[in-house]
Amino acid sequence: MSEYRAVQVTGSRVFSAVQRVQEAPRPGFVRLRVEACGVCHSDALAVEGLRADPSTPIVPGHEIVGVIDEVGEGISAWRVGERVGVGFLAGHCGECESCRRGIFIHCENQQQMGTTVDGGYADVVIARANGLVRIPEGLSPVEAAPLLCAGLTSFMGLRSVEAEPGALVAVQGIGGLGHLALQYAAKLGYRVAAIARGREKEELARSLGADHYIDSIAEDPGQALQGLGGAAAVIATAASGPSMSPLVPGLRPRGQFVVLGVDAEPIAVHTADLVFGSRTISGRLTGTPIDNEDNLRFSLTHGIRPTTEVMPLSDAPKAYEHMMSGNARFRVVLDTSA
Repeated sequence: MSEYRAVQVTGSRVFSAVQRVQEAPRPGFVRLRVEACGVCHSDALAVEGLRADPSTPIVPGHEIVGVIDEVGEGISAWRVGERVGVGFLAGHCGECESCRRGIFIHCENQQQMGTTVDGGYADVVIARANGLVRIPEGLSPVEAAPLLCAGLTSFMGLRSVEAEPGALVAVQGIGGLGHLALQYAAKLGYRVAAIARGREKEELARSLGADHYIDSIAEDPGQALQGLGGAAAVIATAASGPSMSPLVPGLRPRGQFVVLGVDAEPIAVHTADLVFGSRTISGRLTGTPIDNEDNLRFSLTHGIRPTTEVMPLSDAPKAYEHMMSGNARFRVVLDTSA
């Protein structure tokens, strides 16, 4: 029987390189030969032992690009040889109340790729067909992988903004999500303000599309936004609740605060800032596979690309540590061909 390489994890950060037996896909599923897999902060759910049963081995990874090499029964929309992607949400059930209402990202029975089912730190992945994303020609596997999660999350956060072209939109944090959000915001026609700690990222932020740069150490970022006329929206990408709190007063009336970065610390907000400005705070969780195809086409058309550091599959533990250190610039991608 054919075997393939995988890097699995048990407990907290206990990685092991293993050989697994290749299986045929079940009805409704396909098997992919993985070409690249992004290393995302959400991989911590698996790697840090935050699952229901950390003693059971799991293969992390959910920014997966690969080629279909076998199709299970009951599938007519996908064929062997197609290049596809899989993101964090591994496919909806189609039967729960959320699915029946068309809210597929909140399917009650949806698996999480690389967290509740084996993911892309491997040569082979079994994926549910209704979770697949078509990868357009013109995007390499390394370019496309981070766009499937970090890119989609940023794209969908900005799509939720109800503001006119030319309105001021601020992006907080210039990291794995933020460096993409800046590009999307600029290409969507907004006037863009980048917010980060210190001046060292100003040149980069401007090269990615920022019209304004706010150093949150040197000045109050909320006041700075008001000095620019008030933000129609703030896209909060940094995983830090306390750093988000000062930004809410920077919104213009009816402004939207869209949270993408997840942190254990809360966001503190004065009720008057919400009520008297009719402002809102909301969270955004990724998107559907068809949303992701919109995202990839938009990225291809407008030249939006992640900045990546590429490492071989054998270095998956090192790649994860590098990502978690905060020193990666800006997305780490495992190349299974390396």
